[in-house]
Amino acid sequence: MTQNEKKRILVIEDEPHIAEGLKLNLSLQGYEVHISGSGTAGLQEWKSWQPDLIVLDIMLPGIDGFSVLQNIRLEDDRIPILIVSAKTATQDKIKGLSYGVDDYLTKPFDLEEFLLRIERLLARAFRTTETLNGGEDHHQLSGVYTFGNNRIDFKTATAQCQVGKINLTEQEIKLLKLFISNKGKLLSRKKILEIGWGYAGGSSTRTVDNFIVRFRKYFEEKPKKPVHFKSVRSMGYIFEPE
Repeated sequence: MTQNEKKRILVIEDEPHIAEGLKLNLSLQGYEVHISGSGTAGLQEWKSWQPDLIVLDIMLPGIDGFSVLQNIRLEDDRIPILIVSAKTATQDKIKGLSYGVDDYLTKPFDLEEFLLRIERLLARAFRTTETLNGGEDHHQLSGVYTFGNNRIDFKTATAQCQVGKINLTEQEIKLLKLFISNKGKLLSRKKILEIGWGYAGGSSTRTVDNFIVRFRKYFEEKPKKPVHFKSVRSMGYIFEPE
């Protein structure tokens, strides 16, 4: 990959000395670098600045890195994301990969290796973009998803469901992707707010409940006896496609 000066890298890291060190070394390679010190700030910067790559820590104030990762992947499954974390457990690496991270580097790390991984991820993203029109989209949430008697078309943001054909809002699409990618798993209201909206603790969970009521109206034959969007008292919700 040439023309590094045109590539934007967002570093989401709450330890100032690490963040500034990464910024300095990436800048010396010709990249344009912004730093965010929290998960919430990182999500805002990602939306407003539209970087080409994200370097992400896991242990962040407010919203943790895994929630940031999942939030981004609900909208963009192509931007390269590199986790740089002190968490060395295999389970953390597996979790990151299952949520869609492209690479995982544990602290402390060799600077030269870090820069090479950045270069490799950007080059791969460039090749993917160049060949996009000729390849099949492998992401299951970029096309059509069916469950029960319902059909969701993520490309057109429409659904054929119990109430007929409907247009889905951007937030509805985002939450449906969240539930589908976590089918059969309990999602707490707090976690849904973190991943779906990028909210830290303290936000009202009524927002989540209102969307569930709407989904049941759309997708359940009997909204008062749901079989797909199930609630677990005082804990959260589970999506069951079958």
